[in-house]
Amino acid sequence: MKLPNINAALLALAISAAGLPATAAAPAQDGIPVTSMSKLRGLASADEFDQQSKQQYLQLMSEAQKKGALLPDDHPQVQRLRAIARRIVPFATRWNPDAANWKWQVNLLDAPTVNAFCMPGGRIAFYSGILTKLNLTDDEVAMVMGHEIAHALREHARAQAGKTSITSIGSRIVGAGLSAYFGVDPRIGEVGSSVLTQGLALKYSRDDEREADLVGMDLAARAGFDPRSGTVLWQKMGAQSSGAPPVFMSTHPAGKERIQRMQDALPLVLPVYARAKGLEQSRLPPYRSTPAPG
Repeated sequence: MKLPNINAALLALAISAAGLPATAAAPAQDGIPVTSMSKLRGLASADEFDQQSKQQYLQLMSEAQKKGALLPDDHPQVQRLRAIARRIVPFATRWNPDAANWKWQVNLLDAPTVNAFCMPGGRIAFYSGILTKLNLTDDEVAMVMGHEIAHALREHARAQAGKTSITSIGSRIVGAGLSAYFGVDPRIGEVGSSVLTQGLALKYSRDDEREADLVGMDLAARAGFDPRSGTVLWQKMGAQSSGAPPVFMSTHPAGKERIQRMQDALPLVLPVYARAKGLEQSRLPPYRSTPAPG
């Protein structure tokens, strides 16, 4: 199955059409500061991760196509998502230079699920439910897309695999030691180590989500999308997922926490957004979560 790629020529054309500079004339560390990625990524093969994600993505798209759930290239929402991606992708290399060689793909699945993802290598998919149920503006779509792209750019999946392998080994050692010290059945220690590993994995995942929020804001702002939309987006998410598990059992931080962190980061990204729009920050209009009347 052949899926469309967003190549460099299309990106350059889209940037020109959008009136955005091909390169942002700004200090290297404006916006959200770029930090080093986890060294634990090295415990998992990049090539292996890329090949696995490629196969999984192709399989998912192939199955969706067979079921009539892969929306066609000329669908308005597909075109909308790809236009937004064309504006964001040029700024991806700030967070991971390897992204310059990724074969970016953007597809839309016709399903009520409120979700989206970006696999390693820039393979993006949205479910139509997140667009329709949350009635997302382009700015809010960009925040979702930037967040998901950030996971791929920061190689969270590879780092998570490395962390899981280390915590699994370490917790098994701890479990065996406690079993021997207290004289309890070793199987109880194994259960304890399993719970410990799961808890640590969830913690790591929440940290990844926090980083993806901020990196996603930075990407969206550089592409000319309003980072203030993040607050509205997560308010919509919170209303949609009122039955979600408590934060300590979730891979996502609590809505109030992430909204506060995004608001705290606005002083860093609003100047970037204002520059992308060609405006002084003081002249930015208020953010609108729905199209302006008229």
